[in-house]
Amino acid sequence: MLTAVLAIFLLAAVAPTVHRFLPHQSHWVLALVPAAVTAWFAMQLPEVGAIGSGHGEQAVIQVIPWIPSLGVELAFRLDGLALMFALLITGIGTFIVIYAGGYLHGHVHQGRFYLFIIAFMASMLGLVLADDVVSLFVFWELTSITSFMLISFNHEDPSSRRSAVQALLVTASGGLALLGGLVLLGQTAGSFRLTEIEASGVDLRQHALYLPILALLLLGAFTKSAQVPFHFWLPNAMDAPTPVSAYLHSATMVKAGVYLVARLNPTMGGTDVWFYTLVGFGTVTALWGGYMALRSVDMKKILAYTTLFALGTLVMLVGLGTPYAFQAFGVFLLAHALYKGALFMAAGSVDHGSGTRDVRELSGLWGKMKVTGVIIALASLSMAGLPPFFGFIGKEVMYEGMLEAGSFGIIVTISMILANATMLGAAGLVFWKPFMGRPSPAADHAHESGIALLLGPAALAGLGLLFGLFSGIPGANLLGAVTTAVTGIDTVLDLHLWHGITPALGLSVITVALGVVLFLALGRVKSALDGLARVSRINVDAAWDHILAGLDAVFTVVTRRMQPGYLRTYMFLTFLSITVLLGGTILLKGGLPIGIGSIEASYLGWFLAALMVIGTIGAVAATSRLQAITALSVVGLAIALLFLVYGAPDVGITQLMVETLTVIIIVLVLARLPPFKKREQLSNWVRLRNGAVSIALGAIVTSILLAVSAIEQPLDLSEFFAARSYVDAHGRNVVNVILVDFRGFDTLGEITVVAVAGLGVFALLKARLSRKVQGGAD
Repeated sequence: MLTAVLAIFLLAAVAPTVHRFLPHQSHWVLALVPAAVTAWFAMQLPEVGAIGSGHGEQAVIQVIPWIPSLGVELAFRLDGLALMFALLITGIGTFIVIYAGGYLHGHVHQGRFYLFIIAFMASMLGLVLADDVVSLFVFWELTSITSFMLISFNHEDPSSRRSAVQALLVTASGGLALLGGLVLLGQTAGSFRLTEIEASGVDLRQHALYLPILALLLLGAFTKSAQVPFHFWLPNAMDAPTPVSAYLHSATMVKAGVYLVARLNPTMGGTDVWFYTLVGFGTVTALWGGYMALRSVDMKKILAYTTLFALGTLVMLVGLGTPYAFQAFGVFLLAHALYKGALFMAAGSVDHGSGTRDVRELSGLWGKMKVTGVIIALASLSMAGLPPFFGFIGKEVMYEGMLEAGSFGIIVTISMILANATMLGAAGLVFWKPFMGRPSPAADHAHESGIALLLGPAALAGLGLLFGLFSGIPGANLLGAVTTAVTGIDTVLDLHLWHGITPALGLSVITVALGVVLFLALGRVKSALDGLARVSRINVDAAWDHILAGLDAVFTVVTRRMQPGYLRTYMFLTFLSITVLLGGTILLKGGLPIGIGSIEASYLGWFLAALMVIGTIGAVAATSRLQAITALSVVGLAIALLFLVYGAPDVGITQLMVETLTVIIIVLVLARLPPFKKREQLSNWVRLRNGAVSIALGAIVTSILLAVSAIEQPLDLSEFFAARSYVDAHGRNVVNVILVDFRGFDTLGEITVVAVAGLGVFALLKARLSRKVQGGAD
């Protein structure tokens, strides 16, 4: 598994180079690697499929040490759920790479696109295979970053940039919540491996942190999978090139949240909170997706909103928690990936052949684009849930799952009948409206697409029909293992196109009849929906802009207050922060560390201390730089004498030399410094404020130093330096030996810092301030 992920990452790195040397065949060459990875995963079907057939219990595990000191492993797990996603990611990804070669043929950044899309493929593959929560989060965020690059691929378009930033901020914010949830999950369960958490027997549902953990995890999942009210970024992401839309919507990013919810079901599911949250958000999202699909006129937007319907349905199914609901989850997941991938790529073919995706400008394409028309017809019928397509089986099993859910399931069932009916209407919008009827002006110059644009959608649409006719192919090995992984219970899945005269079949008939009515009366339905939209006035996308504008205004004010460009303000904020932190710590830990009565000093010591205070007052009261420097030199001289008095002549002499040198240098550059800002220019309030902070900080630091000096210090280190200085370094001056020999590199670093600072001062003094003349005034 690690080899598969690394192979695709390596392919992403070399993709631009391959395209440079093979500009016309690169898509076929690059598709070989994901095709080979797909074949490898398909070969794992017999082993993984046994998990769902009652003959196996363990998933395939691979563990590679990553950060042993922190207990982080690069652990992978291949069970039914992971295998299903791996096959979709690499299989559909293979067709997407081929499709991109035809769709972006001749684009100046085509090589760059291959890099982004293949890196995204590897990130998504790593996400679904990860068994360690740290690895899972890393791959999760990689999908956010690479999808940002893909959505903003047409970066010169402001709309693309806005959509990319919006998608990144929404999903990355959810990612931060997910990180918190995963950390709490690992600490609570005692392991950061999902497999070990499931096998530990720890009932997280009874833990006090269950609700916080669940809320954080679901926030990450809902933002990624665009559940209402985090859905607004998904339709806007249609600004990305069509290969990106097809990939994100069919097999990858938007299903990452659905994957996470399904993966967590064995450990976090089964509670009332889980049930009502997932069923509630999922049902509302499905209804909203169907509602917006009927109101849209752009083929990609219509398909994007039908994706919202699918994401809501999948989340709702996991929340229902009935046996049929879990079976329907796997079936509908596969059915949706097949028809949605085909429809998006075929919609791109329509745009490529006719020059537009607006269904109001499209009709009569059948005469010019029969192959594309057949593909869209097959995929649309599966999306509408009509027999004999795989989508019909998914809808039948879904209704069975809802009917099992009791009284609340009736409400959900009625809602899903409405939502499924809108899917039939949407299918009519993307097939019947563009291809039937009298040819429009756009159809006059339309032409069929090439093999690169048709291969992928034809294969996926064909599979939707094949799996419908022969449902045992996916059901025998794969879908049973998916149900086992989601429920934690070994499950055997037996799918049939015809289940007999059942309540689910009756609901399907009602759904189809309602969908036909919706499509035939589409004009009046749209008018009614537009009226509903005006009444509701729900525009989360516009609200997003207002939120960003508000945040921008707040941060502008904060930045203006925190960074006014005055050194005095920066120093005040720094000293205030230190004062609050140190003073607060002292108060919380039990008051001042030393009493004033414990201070012991000689008369000479008190005299030198008084000299320092006088020098400080002189510096504060100075009206020129020369006065300030003179006063400060008094403080420095007193400190040097203090070292001499208390038995540190080396340090005292060093201090004296540094002080003398500093004064000389500053005096030399006095003439080049800007005018001295007189203290009279400060208001009394500012002076009082600065003085209070200075006195408080000085008192706190002084008390801490006195407390530290009162503590008996271990002499081991002093004895070591005294004993080894002459023996090892042949130096009798212990301080010099420490600076030059024992701490040689440290001292070199300090000298370097001082030298760099000196160069900076020199550069500042040499710089000339430029003044911009505005309106004739400086």
